[in-house]
Amino acid sequence: MAKQVTVTEYQERVYALLLQIPKGKVTSYAAMSKALNSSPRAVGGALRNNPFAPEVPCHRCIASTGFIGGFQGDWQKAPSGQNIEKKLKLLEDEGVKFDSKGMLIDKSRWWDAFKV
Repeated sequence: MAKQVTVTEYQERVYALLLQIPKGKVTSYAAMSKALNSSPRAVGGALRNNPFAPEVPCHRCIASTGFIGGFQGDWQKAPSGQNIEKKLKLLEDEGVKFDSKGMLIDKSRWWDAFKV
């Protein structure tokens, strides 16, 4: 029997935006929060608890500076680094690449055309 997943109305709104991001594109916590009239920190909290990943692609959200940002509650400098490696791999599989410092290489990958 499948486990029942409960999400808040806010999380539903965040996840609906994530589903709009095309494969091979990334957005920022700031762009998502602007579309939701919210805050980047609140968006990050919803992404950290995304029970539908990677089908609901939270890996496509990075910092507005172009930095890879966090994934599943960890930042790049987390002791294991495993979550960031997973995020980098998911994005690389979509053609989105980062340099050795975790910065987005191709700025044409940015996307923020959310429909709310």
